[in-house]
Amino acid sequence: MDRFQELSKIALDELSEVFARMSDENVRELLEEIKKADRIFLLGAGREGLSTREFAMRLMHLGKESHWVWDDTTPSMGKGDLFICACGSADVAHENILCDNAKKTGATLILITPSAKGHILEIADKVIRIPATAYKAVYNSEDEYVPTVQMMGNQFEQALLVFFDVIVMMISEEMGISKEEMESRHRNIE
Repeated sequence: MDRFQELSKIALDELSEVFARMSDENVRELLEEIKKADRIFLLGAGREGLSTREFAMRLMHLGKESHWVWDDTTPSMGKGDLFICACGSADVAHENILCDNAKKTGATLILITPSAKGHILEIADKVIRIPATAYKAVYNSEDEYVPTVQMMGNQFEQALLVFFDVIVMMISEEMGISKEEMESRHRNIE
């Protein structure tokens, strides 16, 4: 086996183990909050942010009013809104501030993280744990995450992308939203 194939297999096996440790029970609160929310705001930084921004787009394709917090067109947040933050360490200075401010508006804060410690964990209304290795995450024991040979936060960032796509599949199924309906919301001026 050449090195590319060997490393690809390692990365895919790691992701398979992350998802093998999760179940519907782990994500049900997130699904229910998304289904009932009128407006959803999303936050992530760096590569975690790229995966989260992709999720914001798919939520729009599902017919949800979704906003990536860094967009200039993002409106004010308020009571009844859902604020989803993906943060591997649960403690990044600018994300801490934004989450604090979101809580002050009355929005519901859901944190997606593998970390066992961090400021955002302390203030989140609900926490969804992805048992992956994340950059600067703090764990209580080795049982809480899948070890990785990958650098920095790769495993968590990759897991986020797949996790969000699976959540979209579950929501579309549970809400009876067809692929055709989602495609009808895709940008059509390309």
